[in-house]
Amino acid sequence: MILSRESLGRVKTQHLVPQESLFQLPEKVLQFGTGVLLRGLPDYFIDKANRQGIFNGRIVVVKSTGTGGASGFDDQDGLFTHAIKGIENNEKVDEIMINASISRVLAASGDWQAILACAKNPEMKVVISNTTEVGIQLLDTDRVGDQPPRSFPGKLLAFLAARYEAFHGSEESGMVIVPTELIIDNGKKLKDIVTRLAVLNGLPDGFMQWLDKHIVFCNSLVDRIVPGKPDGATIDTLERELGYRDDLVIVSEAYRLWAIEGGEKVRETLAFSQADPGVVIAPDIEIFRELKLRMLNGTHTLSCGIAFLAGFDTVKNAMDNEAMAAFVSSLMLQEIAPAIPYQVNEQEAKGFAAKVLDRFRNPHIEHLWLAITAQFSAKLKMRVLPVLLNHYKHSEEVPEHIAAGFAAYLLFMKSEQENGDQYFGSANGREYRITDDQAAVLSQAWKHAGPGEIAAKVLSDRALWDTDLTLLPGFEASVTRKMLTMMTKGIISVLNDLKSVVA
Repeated sequence: MILSRESLGRVKTQHLVPQESLFQLPEKVLQFGTGVLLRGLPDYFIDKANRQGIFNGRIVVVKSTGTGGASGFDDQDGLFTHAIKGIENNEKVDEIMINASISRVLAASGDWQAILACAKNPEMKVVISNTTEVGIQLLDTDRVGDQPPRSFPGKLLAFLAARYEAFHGSEESGMVIVPTELIIDNGKKLKDIVTRLAVLNGLPDGFMQWLDKHIVFCNSLVDRIVPGKPDGATIDTLERELGYRDDLVIVSEAYRLWAIEGGEKVRETLAFSQADPGVVIAPDIEIFRELKLRMLNGTHTLSCGIAFLAGFDTVKNAMDNEAMAAFVSSLMLQEIAPAIPYQVNEQEAKGFAAKVLDRFRNPHIEHLWLAITAQFSAKLKMRVLPVLLNHYKHSEEVPEHIAAGFAAYLLFMKSEQENGDQYFGSANGREYRITDDQAAVLSQAWKHAGPGEIAAKVLSDRALWDTDLTLLPGFEASVTRKMLTMMTKGIISVLNDLKSVVA
């Protein structure tokens, strides 16, 4: 049988099955996007709060993309299974719940009038979105009268204009809007675009004042690994365990964070935040962005070349190796944490690091190192350079683990051009494709410099880094030594040397 409201009574599992009363809750949230991240994080929190009798509101989901319809959600009455697997506080987590937070899914292409009708619902107080980073862009030809407007900000403006008209711009009709797109200041940028679009559409002064005073746009940061549709083997295993078919099933790690910038009004409106410590509402969320960007993403970036060249395919495989696990832990705690360009106390850094290490060891999430190497150069510049430069503001001692990460980067980016504009490297007897906008630059650098000179050539390239990294005391020499050792003795030899230095 397929999962649906009608079949819930025949589900013979002891997992969290929704009570019938949850289906009677009013619609309070408009959500732009049907993706797995939204279902695995915001929708998870809302469903959990509803079960605890805290938020008591369901979600109307808007499917904005032109491909496919909402029939998959209709067939299952919006229900989907969420399997949570991982490690938390060194304890194994293996939970399965049936999420009942979605009341209906409407396609923007065919249900636009039904979406606009939601603006007349006085209980509708929240808008959530994840339309990818390119979704928060100004399309100045968008008009509120289009059926529907093409861009997400255009659709949002049309919805808000309909709400303003329905409630005559009352304070009570205000809303809290929380974009989760992975861009800095996502709420601020969305508000700026919506405001500019409103001006371009000639909306009245009353609307502009209502938009500014009573519509709160919140910056937010989301952090949870929710891979795409599970593979066939995982789905088959779950179906045998559950006794039903679910075409919308998702699997996520246990860790979850939704940091939202806001004050008391936001906290009151987003009452679901009370249900789980993973929702944090604070006047400033910069610390969460810095911890994630530097300690999680930065560690990934500095480790991916080392791990891949050492022959580890997944993050979990690498963490099973003592030398690799020691490298990751020391890199994070001894070099990245003290040099984060933001005030972070030691206990916060240690607590966050412990959670990151739990996530890296998760056997249920197949996180490929090769996928993490995508846009290697840009990630080093954005995630790691601020830490490296800040380190040297306070010390002239070489950060040896960071130097090892750069050494592996140089080796990983040694490539040959094939099939036009594609670049391929080779390691452990296998060819791999490099996905990096700077692949041609690094390939040419290797053609004009030997192993002893390549570090100086690349690290001094201001076009790559906007600075000359060879000016950092001892850094170029350390990168060169480590790269030569990697080439002659192997990656693990460098990691073992680093272990002895730390000890």
